[in-house]
Amino acid sequence: MTSITAASIPVMVDAFYARVRDDAVLGPVFASKLEGKWDQHMPRMYAFWTKVLLGTGEFEGNVFAKHMALNGIGKQHFVRWLALFRMTAIEVFGIEQSAAAIQVAERIAGSLQLGFFGEIHV
Repeated sequence: MTSITAASIPVMVDAFYARVRDDAVLGPVFASKLEGKWDQHMPRMYAFWTKVLLGTGEFEGNVFAKHMALNGIGKQHFVRWLALFRMTAIEVFGIEQSAAAIQVAERIAGSLQLGFFGEIHV
């Protein structure tokens, strides 16, 4: 297991989004927006997670607005996204080191769920 660093974040992000792409619940949602664009999207994900986990980096953007523009999002998507994120973070960072990353992911999911449904479900 490794510490959360600027070098380890892309390892976690790559592993996580590989699972997302292969997932029966999340794969189609992400494919509808990112098919053929993953190479452009991944550097933004590295920058985003570096910013939220380490407080450093160059990420700028309105994550909330981008996600609110998606159609067909249901509660099951958040449940699955968090399950895959938790699994991947623990695998890459270990149980203790992953706690901070998982907490951030849970806050992000909660904020997006409030936007979609007016309440938090996971």
